[in-house]
Amino acid sequence: MDIILQHFPYLSETQITQFAKLEVLYKEWNAQINVVSRKDIDQLYVRHVLHSLGIAKVQKFAPKSQILDVGTGGGFPGIPLAILFPETRFYLVDAIAKKIKVVQAVADELGLKNVKAAHLRAEQVKGEFDFIVSRAVTNMDDFVKWTQKKVAKKQRHELKNGILYLKGGDLTEELANFPNAKQFDLSDYFEDPFFETKKVVHVPLKFKV
Repeated sequence: MDIILQHFPYLSETQITQFAKLEVLYKEWNAQINVVSRKDIDQLYVRHVLHSLGIAKVQKFAPKSQILDVGTGGGFPGIPLAILFPETRFYLVDAIAKKIKVVQAVADELGLKNVKAAHLRAEQVKGEFDFIVSRAVTNMDDFVKWTQKKVAKKQRHELKNGILYLKGGDLTEELANFPNAKQFDLSDYFEDPFFETKKVVHVPLKFKV
């Protein structure tokens, strides 16, 4: 938990309490439904919470903006981002029902009024969003196909509406079809060795009817 305060020192008391509860909640749920790798559960704040918040170092979300988290799993990056941006609306979806059960339970326990969770595939989602976020659920070509008609026309942020994707390693080949993609190295923001090869990838997407 201390590492979150180190990198995000201006949290409210409510946010500090919510972040502090994550470890207990995820350990309880993980004992029933495996939503976080067993070897990672003791590194929850670095490998899942702080990793998710890497998106916030690249782009702060405006109040009333709409964010879609595709393939959220146990709620990453959506839950930590929803704590950090309480005035932003988050829609977390996953194709596996038991994972969404955990997400909804965690959101309810934390009192996150800005989170909606649903058992859906990305292609089934209705609506338009400022950004679509995710943690490496598939390759970028497929992810863009799933999400390209879900981007809002109105721009409210410094970065253009589109995808903010948490990925690792050499992405040269994967991003070859996306000349406008920009990579942000998380090692520029976080010193833990875990982030040495981790990136946030921004892919701007044009509004499509």
